[in-house]
Amino acid sequence: MDRRSFLGGLLAGVPLSLASLGRAEALPRQAAKSGTPAGAVAIASANGLEAVRVAYDQLVAGADPVDAAIAGVNLLELDPKDHSVGYGGLPNFDGVVQLDSAVMHGPSGKAGAVAALEGVKTPSKVARLVMQRTDHVLLVGEGARRFAAMHGFPSENLLTDEAREIWLRWREKLSTEDDWVAPPEDGEPGRQALFEGGPEELRPTGTIHLSALTPTGDLGCCTTTSGLFFKIPGRVGDSPLIGCGLYCDNDVGSAGGTGRGESAIVSNASHTAVEFMRQGLGPQQALLKTMERVVHLNRDPRLQRPDGRPNFNLRLYAVNKAGAYGSAAIWGGGKFAVADARGARLEEQAYLYRRQQS
Repeated sequence: MDRRSFLGGLLAGVPLSLASLGRAEALPRQAAKSGTPAGAVAIASANGLEAVRVAYDQLVAGADPVDAAIAGVNLLELDPKDHSVGYGGLPNFDGVVQLDSAVMHGPSGKAGAVAALEGVKTPSKVARLVMQRTDHVLLVGEGARRFAAMHGFPSENLLTDEAREIWLRWREKLSTEDDWVAPPEDGEPGRQALFEGGPEELRPTGTIHLSALTPTGDLGCCTTTSGLFFKIPGRVGDSPLIGCGLYCDNDVGSAGGTGRGESAIVSNASHTAVEFMRQGLGPQQALLKTMERVVHLNRDPRLQRPDGRPNFNLRLYAVNKAGAYGSAAIWGGGKFAVADARGARLEEQAYLYRRQQS
């Protein structure tokens, strides 16, 4: 089967194999549906079910799309029990919580971002200020922290006791040849679950992306994260990089991602998805084509399984100007959150590869 026939099958709603692309056995599910025409839509990663509910309510009340997206992700940024973003996020190798976030505003075409920001629970709000109050797009490290302090954000300790315990356990188990001694197991399997991402995951990741469409057709988005768990200090992933962790064009649509940030960076995943939508593909089809590119660029043997497929995951989310939305991943089995006139809910993600049942 040639590529044209393959894409035609997707557009016709027929799940087909990706074997013709050199990657066997992939059955993309038809997860994308249309939102209410010219109605509000909020779409996010699966951890954002309450976030899309809040964002949708703000959108129908007339809020700016970026403001609505930030209101949604703030729920997770401020939750000490959520280890993926903000307060309570898991730290870097040295035990320091460093946060990344970005926003992009469709009507103005402007963007703002912060990276390796310490001491501020809501980096999404600081990213918005970078967009609104400077001629820059990205501030990093100490400069980002000082900018936040200038605008009244207090410097706070973001490492919760629970996150510190998880980090210490990781350090103690990192090597059998160092001076750390792991304590006896305490019978809390919930802690271990943080590190069980499946055979295709090298390291746990945690992020929330939220794209928003207003009832009048304006777009905005926000991605925020504490990054790869136990990362090298100063590491910056895709989340604060415009075109990688998020991108929106008010004439076309908005997209963003979660998962292995490096794979989104080298493929410019979010910008790529929006460009595929510009060419006429629906959100789900655009995301699946973007995933094909991500896989094509994954040439490092260290990041491949024995069968040549990626040993990591990337998930993307998109909504277009007409209110159609979709989500896709490299590996299946995931869900995403969406809210529109039918309410807030989780839906199945499309995917390239099916996980083998054990």
